[in-house]
Amino acid sequence: MTPSFTAPPAFIVTGTDTGIGKTLFSAGLAARLGATYWKPVQSGLEEETDSQTVARLTGAFCHPEAYRLRLPASPHIAAAAEGVEIDDTTLTPPATRPLVIEGAGGLMVPLTDQVTFLEVFARWQLPVILCARTALGTINHSLLSLAALRRAGVPLHGVAFIGAAEPHVESTICRMGAARPLGRLPRLETVTPESLRAGFDAGFAPDAFGPGGAA
Repeated sequence: MTPSFTAPPAFIVTGTDTGIGKTLFSAGLAARLGATYWKPVQSGLEEETDSQTVARLTGAFCHPEAYRLRLPASPHIAAAAEGVEIDDTTLTPPATRPLVIEGAGGLMVPLTDQVTFLEVFARWQLPVILCARTALGTINHSLLSLAALRRAGVPLHGVAFIGAAEPHVESTICRMGAARPLGRLPRLETVTPESLRAGFDAGFAPDAFGPGGAA
């Protein structure tokens, strides 16, 4: 579907933790916006990479990763295992717009022994969408992540929930974290381009990713 609004030039998609479904969300968002996709650092190459997943589910163009590391671990550990040093100053988002950028794990995942993704996001100054699971433990993780984003001066577009509906949990996070709720992507029994599009369209309003939502 073609969005009927003027989308921001780019979104950064990050999560409260790893394995929560932010790659599926990123794929759904890229399809919704007709955007290209970029994963700056990919750790773990034995299974399907995040770029390959997004391309398979959406047909979106995926920009090459700046770093492709074999070990499925924190980027600074995966890089050290290969004798590689990540130079975070060279990480610059592609110029194409609209664009969906997906981080790795959570905000405080280290790229080097000194620099985390959060510091890179602060330098880019692009609106961030925080993906949060709805399962037990999410309130603490989500509020800590929202506080970190604000402390670093990173523009926040809102929170996208992933999982079964938990209205009280979701409202608590957005109220206490002063964040805009964007919607919720349910867990999909089977993940196909069609099921992802249907789940995304059911969970997120057409104007959820329009301008004016950053906090």
